[in-house]
Amino acid sequence: MNINQFEWLQGIVKEAAAAEHVWPEMAGCEAALESGWGSSALAREGNNLFGMKQHQHPIYGTLMLPTHEVIDGAVVQVNANWVKYESIEECFADRMETLLRLRDAFPHYARALAAPDAVTYVNEVSQSWSTDPERAHKVVAIWSDFKAIQAEYVPITGPRTD
Repeated sequence: MNINQFEWLQGIVKEAAAAEHVWPEMAGCEAALESGWGSSALAREGNNLFGMKQHQHPIYGTLMLPTHEVIDGAVVQVNANWVKYESIEECFADRMETLLRLRDAFPHYARALAAPDAVTYVNEVSQSWSTDPERAHKVVAIWSDFKAIQAEYVPITGPRTD
């Protein structure tokens, strides 16, 4: 993780916390993975950091973009309708609403929402959220890097005097 990614992630974690997303640091790391650190077309054009596909009954706008899915072990390209949000905070709020709404249909979401720690949360939520079998491992790696840099990071806010 470079310094630009770290600073982007710090801002995203604040947005997750403002939206009252469970485990905001880990949710921010999920967003980093899913959106290519905010660089994906979906993130840039739709403030959609989680690859949230359009709901059955749309509340937000829609973007149609291609995506890659892992189906039966093969990577295939498909076009999909994605949710287009007005803001990042709205994206995190809808993500939480989705997890809450689907927790009965997807037991992993219920276990994620009740998780005692961030790693358990992401391991549970990743089992149903993504077709990538390595998703949780990738997110935990980002989170570990974030925590390590966070422990040593001191932003430069003005001219140095030493």
